[in-house]
Amino acid sequence: MVKQDNTAEVLREARAQFAELTGLTAESVTSFEQTEDGWSLEVEVLELARVPDTMSLMASYRVALDPRGQLTGYRRLHRYERGRADARRPGG
Repeated sequence: MVKQDNTAEVLREARAQFAELTGLTAESVTSFEQTEDGWSLEVEVLELARVPDTMSLMASYRVALDPRGQLTGYRRLHRYERGRADARRPGG
């Protein structure tokens, strides 16, 4: 079981595992929580670079980790242009 004080390490390892599996680098982690099954986080990635950068395609992924911090699954939640606010989510 991952200890609370190792949260930063869990995030680093999750980002590394996600990048290795998908070839995508997480630009940010927008949510992170401990669940009954381990951990759940949402990451934002650059899927397609365009010029200007505000037209690049970004994506949000839900990533699931087991209690040891090992990636057990992921799925893309949605895609959007970098320069657009996400009206489907609070604060977007």
